[in-house]
Amino acid sequence: MLLTNAALVTGLLAGSSYAGSIPANVKTFYDGIKSKGSCSKALKSGFYALDGGAKDFSYCGDHMADYNVLYIQGKNGQLADMDIDCDGIIKSPYSDGRCEASQDTQPQSSYIEQIARYNVGIKDVDSYIHSYVVLGNYADQGKPGYTTFHPTDYGIEPLSIVAVVCNNQLFYGVWADQNGDDGPPMVGEASLAIATLCFGKDKVDGDNGHSELDVLYIAFPGSDAVPGAKGANWKASTAKAFQDSLTAQGNKLIQRIGGGGGPGPGPSPTTTGGSVPVPTCAWAGHCKGASCKTNDDCSDPWACVSGKCDTDNSGPAPSPVPTCAWAGHCKGASCKTNDDCSDPWACVSGKCDTDNSGPAPAPVPTCAWAGHCKGTSCKTNDDCSDPWACVSGKCA
Repeated sequence: MLLTNAALVTGLLAGSSYAGSIPANVKTFYDGIKSKGSCSKALKSGFYALDGGAKDFSYCGDHMADYNVLYIQGKNGQLADMDIDCDGIIKSPYSDGRCEASQDTQPQSSYIEQIARYNVGIKDVDSYIHSYVVLGNYADQGKPGYTTFHPTDYGIEPLSIVAVVCNNQLFYGVWADQNGDDGPPMVGEASLAIATLCFGKDKVDGDNGHSELDVLYIAFPGSDAVPGAKGANWKASTAKAFQDSLTAQGNKLIQRIGGGGGPGPGPSPTTTGGSVPVPTCAWAGHCKGASCKTNDDCSDPWACVSGKCDTDNSGPAPSPVPTCAWAGHCKGASCKTNDDCSDPWACVSGKCDTDNSGPAPAPVPTCAWAGHCKGTSCKTNDDCSDPWACVSGKCA
């Protein structure tokens, strides 16, 4: 997503309601990169962070050999900004209207087909819920002179975890979208969910991001960085719940940096005996019995009762767990059109049900970019899905 300087929010913004502390090794890494000024082993340079700004940002490989990480940096100690990407599910059931301000939202993310193969009950990522990051620059439209960078060439796998240091906090996202050549080659973009965690709900929307060049994006080569279908709470109904599901794996990945440096955000403090206690809830320090002032101080499923996080027996019974990704639109719900029903159901005789009258489901593509898999015709490498190249007019 491309934002103008005038539309961006500047300055160090107020913290979010869910803070992820920065461990010592990541803080040292962050400070060291800024002090150095720029990377010395650029994997690819010639990118913009701000519209109308300098075209001197790079994907850096300075620490591929020792820490096995890739990051983004400009010159003079500048890192990246955080523009807002609302691609993916457009009519989100969790929408609060902020993505409607976006001027260039796409109706799907770059890895929608891979998410479909996960078979986890969602059509695509939801910018309101899923913490995701935009990486890579692809000449999808064949724009002459467009600067490209393919993270997969350096072992970064689609939907792998990316660490984001923002507003003196550390959060995790997944690589779920790419920059295309419908504009200049940009870096520094993430979903509304992660921007809200970083800077607060009232500070960001689809057309207003964070323009200070102080956000560090760290990507991790290797399959151990991919949570996969079962390693993340893809059907989460809150951004915090999805973020929590990435924390344990993210905390392991950041131990690559500088040989570790203490626990990352979330639960993992060690005891005197060296063992790691199992947390009693997803948000360590905010579990049952912790002091609180409001319900927002307590981890789910607890509320603030008489100054302590506890079970709230005064309210209504908890809502039942929905049987599909879109609660209230599952099998048996009333409907008028297919759009009223959650996948995989259709509107049959006024009810969401299995539609046996239509054609058989489309076959699952054999690669991330259907129609551009091995054996398809091509003219250039950009016509082929990773990991194939264009060889003698065929992706191979």
